[in-house]
Amino acid sequence: MLFAVINGPNLNLLGSRQPEIYGVSSLDALESQLKNEVKEHQLIFKQSNLEGELVEFLQQLGMPGENQVQGIVLNAGGYSHTSVAIADAVAAIQVPVVTVHISNIYAREPERHKELIAKYAAGGIYGLGIQGYSLALQWLINRRP
Repeated sequence: MLFAVINGPNLNLLGSRQPEIYGVSSLDALESQLKNEVKEHQLIFKQSNLEGELVEFLQQLGMPGENQVQGIVLNAGGYSHTSVAIADAVAAIQVPVVTVHISNIYAREPERHKELIAKYAAGGIYGLGIQGYSLALQWLINRRP
């Protein structure tokens, strides 16, 4: 089975950006860890700081066709709280999306408490560090349609 892990703005800085909040693992280390955890499945990784590119990734991977995946783990970063376009893309695609936030967004600034994507996601994980990605992938792999 094929799954995608999509990361939004500033997640390319994992390991160096505010390690007290986001931890010390780099994005490359996270991707290697996930590959090792789900060796029997294929993973596609995408990261962009650009809203339009994230929308395009979701559309390319979530609509019927040769690139369609069975599920998407999405950490849209700050766009989770502001992007109607990304929320609309999640609503439009035909595969389940699980949102992930490394930090507990509800224990942070008030502007982070609303996640526009949540309404359209199959579920969400927040505040469990990078382990949230593993949990999201396991749920997608084991879910029953």
